[in-house]
Amino acid sequence: QVQLVESGGGLVQAGGSLKLSCASSQSVLSIKAMAWYRQAPGKQRELVARITSGGSTDYADSVKGRFTITRGNVKNPVYLQMNSLKPEDTAVYYCNLVLWQVTGGTNESWGQGTQVTVSS
Repeated sequence: QVQLVESGGGLVQAGGSLKLSCASSQSVLSIKAMAWYRQAPGKQRELVARITSGGSTDYADSVKGRFTITRGNVKNPVYLQMNSLKPEDTAVYYCNLVLWQVTGGTNESWGQGTQVTVSS
């Protein structure tokens, strides 16, 4: 099982920027998709952005034009650049990887999350 650790969260004023990173405990090669999710207090976890192995991206409507998901390397496979942050972006952000298995199935890994707090 791949272990993921997010970093880059913190406290920022509205309008500011942060870049989240996702580090893997081992080299990840057979990636089906990578994504960032977030969960605000009292709310369900929601998809923020996803990128497939082919490079296709998908964003939540609330972050389109402000956030950018990009691929990294085998040990730091995915990043999330967040610009023009708003107080409503405050949440714990989670890295998610879906990897192909040799059996043909997939295996999903989650990080522990990093807190992003945007002050008004």
